[in-house]
Amino acid sequence: MVKWGRWSAVAAVLAGMISLAGVVLGGIFAGSLIVELVAGAAVGSVGLSLAARRLPNWVVAPISAGLLGAYTIVVLRVGAGRAELSEPLAQIARDSLVNGIPRLLTAMIPVEPAPDTLVVPVIAAWLAGLAGGEIAVRAGRVLLGMLPAVVLYAGALYVVGPNASVAGWTTLGFAGLAVVGMAVSARPKNETELAGVSAATRAKVRGRALAGAAAGLAAVLVLAAAVGPWVGGQVAATPVDPRKYVEPPQVDSLDESPLNRISGWALSPEQRLLEVGPATGSGATGSGATGGAATGSSGAATGGTGSTAGGTAGNKGRKVRLRLAVLPDYDGITWRVGATYRNAGRVLPTQPPMPDATVSNVHQEITVDGLTGRLLPVVPTPTQVTGARVAYDAATGTLIGSEQLTSGIKYTVDSQVQTPDYNLLAAADVPSGDAVARYLAIGDDVPEQITRLAEQLSDGNGAAYDRAAAIEAFIAEHYRKVSDAPSGHAYPNLAFFLFGPRGQGGQVGTSEQFAASFALLARLTGLPSRVVVGFDAPAAGGTVTGGDAIAWPEVLFDGLGWVPFDPMPKSKNPRPVEEDFIPKPTTPPTPPSEAPTVSQSASASASATVLAAGAGGGPGVVLVAGGRRGRCCWCCSARRW
Repeated sequence: MVKWGRWSAVAAVLAGMISLAGVVLGGIFAGSLIVELVAGAAVGSVGLSLAARRLPNWVVAPISAGLLGAYTIVVLRVGAGRAELSEPLAQIARDSLVNGIPRLLTAMIPVEPAPDTLVVPVIAAWLAGLAGGEIAVRAGRVLLGMLPAVVLYAGALYVVGPNASVAGWTTLGFAGLAVVGMAVSARPKNETELAGVSAATRAKVRGRALAGAAAGLAAVLVLAAAVGPWVGGQVAATPVDPRKYVEPPQVDSLDESPLNRISGWALSPEQRLLEVGPATGSGATGSGATGGAATGSSGAATGGTGSTAGGTAGNKGRKVRLRLAVLPDYDGITWRVGATYRNAGRVLPTQPPMPDATVSNVHQEITVDGLTGRLLPVVPTPTQVTGARVAYDAATGTLIGSEQLTSGIKYTVDSQVQTPDYNLLAAADVPSGDAVARYLAIGDDVPEQITRLAEQLSDGNGAAYDRAAAIEAFIAEHYRKVSDAPSGHAYPNLAFFLFGPRGQGGQVGTSEQFAASFALLARLTGLPSRVVVGFDAPAAGGTVTGGDAIAWPEVLFDGLGWVPFDPMPKSKNPRPVEEDFIPKPTTPPTPPSEAPTVSQSASASASATVLAAGAGGGPGVVLVAGGRRGRCCWCCSARRW
């Protein structure tokens, strides 16, 4: 009976040590399910070794393997229920076992308890319990039997890395259990020495041994509590995060740069892409709640996208802006997402609150029809997604699905939209430094005429919003939207869009060129900018077609976040760019001390300057200078010279 009690205590210590490894992992998981399942694996595996202590090894191993398989099925079912997965259990099991480790190391924190994130820790806990129980309980080598639990605990600390609070008291408890396990398993070198000794005497001897062990443990704990914080303060190194060694999910070229798809959708405006339910919610209404644009020409953030609250009665004929992808990276050739996707659960991280912003909650159900790729359109910014397994880029708010989209996929999105006070735009500044370097970067060899246009638009517009408004108004007033414009937003494409002769196909484009040109000019004037691709969906619910696809630019302002702008044309007859953009003279002006001759004056009044259309050998662009009076450029016109 005494031996049975001793080994039961050792088994309990081992199960407790393995369970503490689950507690450490729980620091990066949402909820306590991982702790409960790891504890169950610890109790099951160690308990089997204790119960089968008298059986031969060749019997225990198959029994343990069978119990592990049964427990794994339970874990998969519980995880699938929590994640609301409807696939067959065999498919879930195969996917979880094959992709469990990379999914765990690429999952967004907090990690949602799902089959593929639960199965690896649970199996590891069971194997550690089995090995420890066989060595410590069945073979009697307690110290060696604690090694699997120590390895599991160290692995849990490594997986968590810097992503959870310090596991100080958990580690102390782990060490304390190890001391208790060694104490309760201690026995005299020669048990025959106690032969003939009464039971009361034996109890006293063991009581004194336990008291001494308890006193030693208490001394260790007091010393650790007193000295531990000081020692921790001397260590400045951050734990290594293993996630930096694991490549997150990759996307194909269409998902990395969906801006290229705008022209294709424009050519097929009737193509059915999505079916959306009514956008319902609470809080603020108007364009801010649905991703409307801030129109610089009016000097205020204006709407046009409608309300998202109060059901569908007030939403008839209105639009809600769905965001497909955010593209912050530009190298002179392609605007790209450049995302680091992390596997995410249903609950996504919320964006930091902005001061004085109005918050609205939007709920919408979306069904995929003809949309392809993996990117999932949502009302920005999503906080919860159900019905689809997703990966999420927290920096841009872009979502991708785990599989290619197919017709019939249905998911529900809850979004939280913060609408800042756009009346503060006029005085708002833009951030600078390394934090926004990504949103100011451009490729090398920017065409000279694009640089000159940026300088001309920023001349006299010192305030950040004034520069953005000038760029927005210039593009909206001088270019025409056509559905059959060729795709492309590299430097040569934008140079031809901005300056190409109208008779040769220049100065027309889709929202691809309008948004890309705005974002490039904004960066050249010191404004952090990005391009967003999405759809204008009916707020009351309905079909989203290729004709609803749109790209728009956004500028980052201090205290206001990303503000959308609308450079799309406001008139069917825009003014030719030659009327308002005048290049610098190619020859030095006549010194004031020298009076120009009659022939020089006549030549200057009727001259026209021919400029090359940027890198890539694009067609020549004729920009007529001269013959204009009263203003020298668009900026002068804006200041009413």
